[in-house]
Amino acid sequence: MSTTGQIIRCKAAVAWEAGKPLVMEEVEVAPPKKHEVRIKILFTSLCHTDVYFWEAKGQTPLFPRIFGHEAGGIVESVGGGVTDLQPGDHVLPIFTGECGDCPHCHSEESNMCDLLRINTERGGMIHDGESRFSINGKPIHHFLGTSTFSEYTVVHSSQVAKINPDAPLDKVCIVSCGLSTGLGATLNVAKPKKGQSVAIFGLGAVGLAAAEGARIAGASRIIGVDLNSQRFDQAKEFGVTEFVNPRDHDKPVQQVIAEMTNGGVDRSVECTGSVQAMIQAFECVHDGWGVAVLVGVPSKDDAFKTHPMNFLNERTLKGTFFGNYKPKTDIPGVVEKYMNKELELEKFITHTVPFSEINKAFDYMLKGESIRCIITMGA
Repeated sequence: MSTTGQIIRCKAAVAWEAGKPLVMEEVEVAPPKKHEVRIKILFTSLCHTDVYFWEAKGQTPLFPRIFGHEAGGIVESVGGGVTDLQPGDHVLPIFTGECGDCPHCHSEESNMCDLLRINTERGGMIHDGESRFSINGKPIHHFLGTSTFSEYTVVHSSQVAKINPDAPLDKVCIVSCGLSTGLGATLNVAKPKKGQSVAIFGLGAVGLAAAEGARIAGASRIIGVDLNSQRFDQAKEFGVTEFVNPRDHDKPVQQVIAEMTNGGVDRSVECTGSVQAMIQAFECVHDGWGVAVLVGVPSKDDAFKTHPMNFLNERTLKGTFFGNYKPKTDIPGVVEKYMNKELELEKFITHTVPFSEINKAFDYMLKGESIRCIITMGA
């Protein structure tokens, strides 16, 4: 492309300070350096993680910053040492990586790359610690190594999944974070067998993706647990068959579920981050074979407390990161599930806005009105 090796000037939605509306700015995007690629972002979507760090709750604020980490685009140019990607490739940038060299990448059981594991505090590129974004010479911080709220971004090549060029990027862009996290928690970690029962704690985007995984696996009963009963109707579209609002009962929800299921569900997936829900998700699975999977991120001082007999009675507790998917190896296969009509993505997409109105996406999420809002770049 004619822009190869040159600085690109483009629009980006910049967060100048915590909790304030993003500002559309012209930014300069430097060419990719060693092991980096520059991507033209065509579609991006808003994830709750973006909102959490934009609000700067519970972590060191880092501003000005370009947020965004769920997106789809086309490779514009590649830096030195990049051999598996080339200009024109259709790709999904991912907030975590797969270097291919570390013990985690060599393990069939782990996706927690030593080199490129998620780092929310890094504001520059891993190669030199510097930003590839600037305004009038002043650097703008990256976010999760992706920064997709920009028409062009620079990403480490090991954080880029090359996908089927026929896949519609305005749909499959949501595969790059929340959807795969929930889907993989069920399919790769809980692994329900056909006809088994599954409880999903939390019916936000990740929980609904976990329910979609249970539907794909052929679960006979999918029990949704949420404190907001207004979510229940929507969850039916994702295969949820029964609902429990803990506030409607005067006994612990794990006891309610055990009574509903003759001793407990076969599998449970917790997607809230509430340590109370984590304990409930574990204690509601059946003894002898029940498996509970934790997805939500707890508060830093939380402690998980349960009686050791719950383990001795052959219940299993697992945790997962990004649904145990390796970004480069596995995410193209998730896209193929959609292309083969096994996975339904359209029902996750509740809103679409042009890039110029990106702040509306934040409003929808803060009001609890959206599952995923697609932001169309160049519009």
